[in-house]
Amino acid sequence: MLRLAIGLVSLLLLSGTNGLAANQLTIKGSNTFGEELGPRLIAAYREQRDVAVALESKGTGSGIAALLAGECDIAAASRPTNEDELRLARSRGIRLSAALIGYYGVAVIVAEGNPVRNLTDKQVRDIFTGALTNWQALGGPDAPIVVCARDPISGTHLGFRELAMENRPYAATVQLFKSYASITAAVRENPHAIGYVGMDAPKLAGLRAVTINGVVASAVSINEGLYPFARGLRLYTDARRESATARAFIRFVQSRRGQHLLESLGYAPRYERNQLMRTEPW
Repeated sequence: MLRLAIGLVSLLLLSGTNGLAANQLTIKGSNTFGEELGPRLIAAYREQRDVAVALESKGTGSGIAALLAGECDIAAASRPTNEDELRLARSRGIRLSAALIGYYGVAVIVAEGNPVRNLTDKQVRDIFTGALTNWQALGGPDAPIVVCARDPISGTHLGFRELAMENRPYAATVQLFKSYASITAAVRENPHAIGYVGMDAPKLAGLRAVTINGVVASAVSINEGLYPFARGLRLYTDARRESATARAFIRFVQSRRGQHLLESLGYAPRYERNQLMRTEPW
């Protein structure tokens, strides 16, 4: 997955970072956006429009800083702006505009035969940090918990640690995998395993997503702010110098095609309020 992202970005990168012009776009920020989602959205967008896109992913903070310094058109963020960033924006007379494009969320999965169907967010934290090591403490069999996670090179490795583990280190015994697909295979084959995956994977045969604090991992629960292991993805611009190219890209990402692509990669799409009651859980 990472090699795919790097390859796509390499094809799209401009020489330099001055993308603030017509038919050019510079996006900086979140690793969550930049690892795979951003390159795939950019590639799909360029099928419709002749635009050169530079993408740099060094974290949300670096993207916001670049936007405030006038060094990019769009800052991709996997968290809201903080008080320091807002204060700096006000001091420079910058009005930030935020476009919600969807949600990064993870489902916690076990094998279909595992009797444990619900975990609290604290239990998940303790499992992945190594404080809980036996299923019996969770109402399951007397068997060691086999913990499966993404490898450190993946942005998801850090993302889950921030979302579910209070940024604590992973257990020393955690088994690391290069993709969600390899995690799903490992969990499906081991009744004592647990892992995390994108929001689309729990539909696969032989797996079950456990509820967290009694809440199902679904697009509805995420959009309503009920499911804990999710965060909004936003594209920030400087409203006073927002280019037509930047606006067009954001409209594409929020369009039906952009949202379908986002969902196909395991993210949760954004819903309007009148859509929520008509949407089924995944």
